[in-house]
Amino acid sequence: MNNKRLGADMLLLLTAAIWGFAFVAQRVGSQYVGALTFNGIRFALGSISLIPLIIYFDKRKKREGIDENNNYVSTRRSILYGVLAGTALYTGATLQQTGLIYTTAGKAGFITGLYIVLVPVMGIFLKHKIEKSSWVGVAFAVVGLYLLSVNENFTIGYGDLLEVIGAVFWAIHILIIDYFSNKMDALKLSCIQFATCSILSLATALIFEKITISGISHALIPILYGGFLSVGIAYTLQVVAQKNAKPSHAALILSMESVFGAIGGAVVLRETMSGRGYIGCALILGGIFVSQIKTFLPSK
Repeated sequence: MNNKRLGADMLLLLTAAIWGFAFVAQRVGSQYVGALTFNGIRFALGSISLIPLIIYFDKRKKREGIDENNNYVSTRRSILYGVLAGTALYTGATLQQTGLIYTTAGKAGFITGLYIVLVPVMGIFLKHKIEKSSWVGVAFAVVGLYLLSVNENFTIGYGDLLEVIGAVFWAIHILIIDYFSNKMDALKLSCIQFATCSILSLATALIFEKITISGISHALIPILYGGFLSVGIAYTLQVVAQKNAKPSHAALILSMESVFGAIGGAVVLRETMSGRGYIGCALILGGIFVSQIKTFLPSK
């Protein structure tokens, strides 16, 4: 493994840790403000936090005489790419945050982790070759999801269902970032997608939610964590790291957010699951690893 790949893996693992513990912050924040309001403010903070970095690196590139215009697309196309990524982000984040109102941080983390299994399967539409291990991983994950979320009446909880649908959009977001991250500046892509997500969230929040200063003040710490760490830092680390990592490899490492989420839920929120639920989590995690095992095998 070369230094660039190792560095990318470390950045992705740090991203997974930040995201995992963000489930705790999001769960706490959901008690005081609506899902759209929470996401609108935190993604606005994330977008704003990147502006000084963008200005700094643009000035440094000019000072050092670095011209990357030939490597990247036009400004108009860059905005389009950021808006597309931000729309997928908005959908996934809205479903996730809403689902956290009705389910635990630990369960949400593992269900969200299903996007790792979905990434290679969705790759079919991009003419990616799908390995047998991916299908085995899907089977493990489906059984795990059944044990974790489907009760004896063969129904799935509302919050868990929202997290499942959200996992589909997280997978789409991974593939979009993989496609666009090498076509434009990583920081600018992050900033535009965060701004897009924030605008869409706040616009819909004004329609469907009641926004109060009191609610925002009570959720301030979770919002700050979600804005500066989970959004501003972690999503940017993802974009930067994916320049030197395959989407399936990146997805595998990012799947560890489910483990960090369960740890955070148990330690901070004192959440517990039934034995059936823990088995389901183990199967989902096993499915994630099995689906990506080809990544670690030497090429012939």
